This record gives sequence, C-alpha cells and structure tokens, in this order.
Amino acid sequence: MTKKDLLAGKFEEHRAHLRRVAYRMLGSQAEADDAVQEAWLRLSRQDAGGIDNLGGWLTTVVARVCLDMLRSRKSRREEPMDDHIPEPAATDDAEQDALLADSVGLALQVVLQTLAPAERVAFVLHDMFAVPFDDIAPIVGRSEAATRQLASRARRRVQGNPVVPSDEITRQQDVVDAFLAASRNGDFAGLLAVLDPDVVMRADQAAVRLEASAELRGAAAVAQAFKGRARSAQSALVNGAVGVVVAPRGQLLLILNVTIVNGKITAIEAIADPERLAEFDLAILSR
Repeated sequence: MTKKDLLAGKFEEHRAHLRRVAYRMLGSQAEADDAVQEAWLRLSRQDAGGIDNLGGWLTTVVARVCLDMLRSRKSRREEPMDDHIPEPAATDDAEQDALLADSVGLALQVVLQTLAPAERVAFVLHDMFAVPFDDIAPIVGRSEAATRQLASRARRRVQGNPVVPSDEITRQQDVVDAFLAASRNGDFAGLLAVLDPDVVMRADQAAVRLEASAELRGAAAVAQAFKGRARSAQSALVNGAVGVVVAPRGQLLLILNVTIVNGKITAIEAIADPERLAEFDLAILSR
C-alpha cells in the first residue's frame, strides 16, 4: 500500500466528522462536500508526517474553507439552495440519524443562517463540537477574548430573548407543536382541538403566491387549509414569542405569527415577503 493510500485511509476515518462540521457551518450538503474535498486536497499536498493531530488539523482546514465560503456567500448576498430537505451529511452515523429526527434541527439551521460568518464559525466549533477558543481564534483571525465574544453573541441570537415568562413559552410551544403535528398527520380533529372556533388566518401577497389563502375565518376553514401540510415547518421563537418557521431545503420561505389565547390559536399571520422575513428576530426553542 502506498503512502497516499495510507493517508487516504486516515482521512476517511475523519470524513463523517468533517462533513458534520461543514454542514452545520454551511447548511448545504453540496457545499459541505466541497469543503471536505478541499481539505483532502490540501492534506494530499502536505507532509502528513509532520501533523501531530490529524483530526484537529483537518477540522481547522475545513473551518477555514467554510469561513471563506460564508464570506463569499455574504458578499454575493446569496444562500445555498440544495435539492434536499436539510439533514445531517453522514446519515450512517447514529448520532446524526438522531439529529435528523430532532425537531430543533431545522429551526437551528435557519437561525444559524442569520449569524455573521465569524460568529457562525465560532459558535459551531465551540458550542457544537467543543473546539477550544484558543484553537478557534486563529481560524477567525481574532484574539481568544474576541472569539469568546463572537460565540457569546451568536449564542444569544440562537437562544433568543423571550418576551413572556418561560412557563408561558412552554404552553405556547405545546399548542403550536400540537397544531403542526396534526397538520402533518392530516388530523382534522386534532387541528380543530387547538384552533379557536373564530380563528382568523391572513396571508401577505407573497404568501398568497405560495398558494396560501389571503384570508380564512373559522376553525373548520383553517383546519382544512393546513390538513396534510407543515412538512417543512417547525416551531421557533419569532420576535420573542412562539411561532412557526417554514424552511424547505433549509431556506426560510415563510413565517407564521401565531396568537394564542387560553390554549387556543386565535389568529395566524402568514408572511413570505423577503424584506419582512429579514426583519424578524428568530431563535430556537428547546425543552
């Protein structure tokens, strides 16, 4: 076996981890694979014998490649558009299979896209993959203290700032999650159970172009409109209260502002106008 074959074998031992890192930073399977391939190309040009910690070296390379891609994307004001619903890159990994089933995953991916490139890299590396700040600092070109601040700022964005008490957030989330579950399962009775009889749903013009009705009144009409839908929807904090993000292929398409009174949904506002979407403060929800 040649040295290159041995090196390729060692690289494959780290591929699944590198893809997870890259996917969380980029939110695109195709771009994540490109970043991992670039890491292999750089490794193949190195004297690997001089690398003490191959996994750490490769993670650093992938992070730098991802940071460059994020900065380039931001300068173009573009977001990735994959052909698949967001999922972990390495589906043969048990941990990633569990993450795929985790309802937080989609909302988190949407929120991560709102972060500045350096914030996203610092947060993903430290909070998701436990990389020390002194290793992250050279990647983002900041001091260790400044890197901590980047991650802290990102963490605050990800966790959000609820405008109501935590027990009320929990009650709202229970209602919204029950609504989404009934919608996905085509459970008409389940939808009626969480909708106020006089619920009103309104949609902006952009949402109407996505086949939403401009206005619906009454639980039966709203339940029928949502029956069998919500496949790419998850609950999230929207401007500090529980709402819904709809993000097929990981790209924010629609937000549902939900009003809840006495455990029932009394109003739903569907918003898809890109300028309005950009103004929302989004954060993940966790139990």
